[in-house]
Amino acid sequence: MDEDKFNMDVRKFLKVVGVTSQREIDNAVREAVKAGRLKGNEKLRAKMTLEISAIDVRHEIDGEIEIG
Repeated sequence: MDEDKFNMDVRKFLKVVGVTSQREIDNAVREAVKAGRLKGNEKLRAKMTLEISAIDVRHEIDGEIEIG
């Protein structure tokens, strides 16, 4: 296994996950505030799930996002 390539590919994948996830959260929160479903001062429970079926990995992260 090429450790350097593996490390770079994992980092690249996680960067895409982070950037696209933030964009989705931003857009969804702004739309919910605009539509009146959120006031803009809530704390939102969030869960992120990472799955890699080929190696039987399933990792969940629970957290909270404060928007106001």
